[in-house]
Amino acid sequence: MSAFDPKRFGKVGVLMGGRSAERQISLISGNGVLEALRSRGVDAHPFDTGLHDLAALAAQKFDRVFIALHGRYGEDGTLQGALEHLGIPYTGSGVLASALAMDKEMTKRVWINEGLPTPRFVMLTADSDFDAVANDLGLPLIVKPSREGSTIGLTKVTEASQVKAAYEKAAALDPDVLAEEFIDGDELTVPVLGVGTKGAAAARALPVIRIVAPEANYDYQNKYFKDDTRYECPPPLSVSLQEEVQRLVLRAYLVLGCRGWARADVMLRKRDNKPFLLEINTSPGMTGHSLVPISARAAGLSYEDLVVEILATATLDLHPNAQWKPE
Repeated sequence: MSAFDPKRFGKVGVLMGGRSAERQISLISGNGVLEALRSRGVDAHPFDTGLHDLAALAAQKFDRVFIALHGRYGEDGTLQGALEHLGIPYTGSGVLASALAMDKEMTKRVWINEGLPTPRFVMLTADSDFDAVANDLGLPLIVKPSREGSTIGLTKVTEASQVKAAYEKAAALDPDVLAEEFIDGDELTVPVLGVGTKGAAAARALPVIRIVAPEANYDYQNKYFKDDTRYECPPPLSVSLQEEVQRLVLRAYLVLGCRGWARADVMLRKRDNKPFLLEINTSPGMTGHSLVPISARAAGLSYEDLVVEILATATLDLHPNAQWKPE
């Protein structure tokens, strides 16, 4: 049998929609994935986790699921835990890695502990000395919720007097808010595919993309709904520098325990070409504007082949044979 024989996947659920602030994007991603799987003969079915509960999910008796959810309740370990309980193999990272990667503070703490470069940061509260934070990190700086994606709730602060308002904007979405040093330079992103460091599905970094957004503002609208942003793949960087960034991203992926696929965002500091890790997305977008398909195409991988390869890595943290069964 072919490694990608559609019959081997059984009945597949494409989980989409959900309840996060990124619901609209998830529906677009999910429908793209669904169409791609069906085009390859996979018995794939849509399932909106924002409209149906876990009992309905269990009743579908899916053999595996492709998680096309973004943000909370889909990318943060909560759904992964439910799927572990139900015994349904799923794409992407497991419970712990998903929870860590969704939390920008905890991601940065792991990376710092492993000696990986990431911009300096300070966690903010309503009682923070905002002027002192601006003085410590320098201006401009970035204020953002710790557990949101797609730049939702993010503010680029150019004056110390703006930090409090930026904090309040982010805190309306998440009680945990961080202020982060701004790195002046090129914005890059690198997808990773694979389950680990060994075997046929060993994790590998895909080609680097340089993002050139209007006025350097890669916000929600420019990410998903406008055509003004330019994606350079390959970017105008030396091969050695691209390889350095790929090695850094692969290390960042592995130390968090990620698997299946993900995409890491990196800033390349202008003055010395030093890369800094910003965050990692364990269930990236799969829309017509999304970055993983762009990078995959540069590596000779079509959208359909990409989706099938990701689906083939669906698994569980806990092997079913290791679970207790009543006698």
